[in-house]
Amino acid sequence: MSTLIKAYGTESPEIPLHELTINRRALQAHDIEMEILYCGICHSDLHQVHADFGPYPAPIVPGHEIVGRITAVGEHVKNFKIGDIAGIGCIVDSCDHCEYCNEGIEQFCEEGVTFSFNSEDKVSGGHTFGGFSKSYVCNERYVLKVPAFENLAAAAPLLCAGITVYSPLKHWGAGPGKKVGVLGIGGLGHLAIKIAKAMGSEVVVFTTSPGKVEDAKRLGADEAVLSSDAEAMAKYSRQLHFIIDTVSAKHDVNVYLNLLRHDGTVVLVGLPPEPLEINAFNVVMGRRSFAGSNIGGIAETQEMLEFCFEHNITADSEIINIQDVNIAFDRLEKGDVKYRFVIDMASL
Repeated sequence: MSTLIKAYGTESPEIPLHELTINRRALQAHDIEMEILYCGICHSDLHQVHADFGPYPAPIVPGHEIVGRITAVGEHVKNFKIGDIAGIGCIVDSCDHCEYCNEGIEQFCEEGVTFSFNSEDKVSGGHTFGGFSKSYVCNERYVLKVPAFENLAAAAPLLCAGITVYSPLKHWGAGPGKKVGVLGIGGLGHLAIKIAKAMGSEVVVFTTSPGKVEDAKRLGADEAVLSSDAEAMAKYSRQLHFIIDTVSAKHDVNVYLNLLRHDGTVVLVGLPPEPLEINAFNVVMGRRSFAGSNIGGIAETQEMLEFCFEHNITADSEIINIQDVNIAFDRLEKGDVKYRFVIDMASL
């Protein structure tokens, strides 16, 4: 059996998001059911709704930065109980037996990961529906324990934006003695500043927006540079150990490769819809690398939540009602948000 619930989604890129009814699967033995309290809006939600990554099965219900209260548990659930505050991020299923799943990096599952929305639903058929909805049902293996953040709504974006920047910062060794660059100050970038600083790095921010230079320092950056200022940019030539690139629009990454020390790395975590071009000399000279990173596994996401709670890190958020989601999408596309929209799902 399944349950009919209210949600917000659309049937095509030409139709604004609107209220509709979807089927949630019946509770399985290892599942939890969650009443969704808050859901963040990610740039990849916007890309998916616009079909930037290809056509999608209709209807699409976005949302993968989900915080809620558990309302039911299956008979074999061990780690959660009714009333717990929990989170669901990008991953809601994987094969659970390949080498990557066994290593706790389910995002690289050999058989293909199931995402919170717009993925094949291997349990009930059809495709998954995201967090722009009243409730969610998920195997407890992919559910996160959410610490007692003072501002629970502002913690929701950590489930995607937080882990997306935490994982590469940890993997590439951000910390004391490292000069870390953050390219772009948006939903991802502003959290990268906070997390890199909490790890002990010296943080240099690069932005195209004059109005964000001072705000970068408020967020914790040691230095902030307007990337259109050639003289200011030149001062950072061969200075940085690592740059995290959060930009989701086409841009020239070669400019930033030239700011790296030898053996430095630019890591792309944004998702530009158009290809980026690399000048061979910019990686060959200095043995530099251009890499990418995609979210993190469940265990690392739990680690990130606990790190952020310990260091009092949440997203700078604007809380909206679900009825204003199309306005929020338009503003997000224009970069008109500081720095993450979060939907109060009580408004649905």
